[in-house]
Amino acid sequence: MRTTKLLATAGLLGASALTALLGAGTAFAGSGDSGSSGDDKAPTEAGTSFRTAQEVKQGQQATAGASTGDYLYWSFPADAGQRPTVKATVKLPDSAARPSGATWRIDVYDGLRRRQSCMYGTQSRATAPDATSVGLSCTLRTVRAWSEQWANDPLPGTYYVRLTAATLTPSDQGLPVSAEVEVTSKEVGGSSAVDGTLAAPLVPGSTTKEAAAASADASDEENGSSAGQALATGEPEDGWSSGWWSDRWVWTAAGGILAALAGIGGYALTRGTGRPSRVPPGM
Repeated sequence: MRTTKLLATAGLLGASALTALLGAGTAFAGSGDSGSSGDDKAPTEAGTSFRTAQEVKQGQQATAGASTGDYLYWSFPADAGQRPTVKATVKLPDSAARPSGATWRIDVYDGLRRRQSCMYGTQSRATAPDATSVGLSCTLRTVRAWSEQWANDPLPGTYYVRLTAATLTPSDQGLPVSAEVEVTSKEVGGSSAVDGTLAAPLVPGSTTKEAAAASADASDEENGSSAGQALATGEPEDGWSSGWWSDRWVWTAAGGILAALAGIGGYALTRGTGRPSRVPPGM
């Protein structure tokens, strides 16, 4: 009876601690989500370079009207532990003015403007003669909280999406098209967590946006003209997690609790009931 009560008490304590840890892990993991709020409006145009890329939040669907031959740019934030997927749809004009055999392509660049490879997805696609739209997608590798300087791993910060027609004939140049771009992420968690962290996310212009605004004001006063658009500085709504939390904390603590319970149970089962009655007290 005593052994049964001991094991039951230990089991209840372990279950309570594990439930609390899992709840804390869910709360911390939720704090890093970068979903868009209903009050924010998705952009209805695209930039023409890295500097003028339109900022779009994850979960929003950005749209833009353009012409074949244009380079369209958007930017979005991605934090550690996320695996972003970029989806783009190009709607083509009617059959009389449809680009013949054009190949459309999306490329994704990180905050250092390094082109990031796709784990899977259709990054480029040639248009069929009877196609009315072209669908493209690119799923990046999981964003890491830290990496070696020589590596090309995705790191927290701003990412740029470039959409364009890679091959066009002269007769296809300048035809009207419309584009839709949406970015979503899967929270991968501790399976891709690392011990290091960046000093700051790779967000171009994050330390100079205020300075650029001050410079623009000074330029307006001196020259009566604007100093131009600052670089993208978007970030997740709840801020950057910096990679300090992952569900590895939960599973490490859970493993420690289970190991302690196993030790208590093993001791309770093997310690015996004391000195056997047949053994004299002096022995």
